[in-house]
Amino acid sequence: MPRAALSLGGNIGDVQATIANALDLLETAGVDVVARSSNYRTRPWGKTDQPDFTNVSAVVETTLPPLELLTICLEVERQLGRVRHERWGPRVIDIDIAAYEGVRMDTPELTLPHRHAHERGFVLIPLAEIAPDLLIGDRTVAELAARFANDPIEKLGRAGGLP
Repeated sequence: MPRAALSLGGNIGDVQATIANALDLLETAGVDVVARSSNYRTRPWGKTDQPDFTNVSAVVETTLPPLELLTICLEVERQLGRVRHERWGPRVIDIDIAAYEGVRMDTPELTLPHRHAHERGFVLIPLAEIAPDLLIGDRTVAELAARFANDPIEKLGRAGGLP
């Protein structure tokens, strides 16, 4: 079964509970969460005048093709109260597909691997914890994450394991 790497995060409300709910809703929708990183506190990216984020990575197995997985992720965001009104602004939850096993695509709806995954420590550091050998483009997550070793990304705990 194909595997995909997801990046989840938010900075409004009880984000750790929201992320746990998101992973539960993904499971309910038939997306099997096989690994989950610890929670990480990260600084905002893009729009920096807002509270810090909590970020998590998850590896999932699914029979859904990438665009259908994206639809499920967007539906989970909607169910948890996400309203899109400001690019890179504060949010209850964000779920991105960072990579999908063996898939490279660039459509108006979805680019895989995610077009910014290689330049975001908040994606790479948590993902390196659970999938260091995963390829983003032609480099492993561990190689890419090493570039962010000195960034102010704080591990909050809840090591490994499933949701």
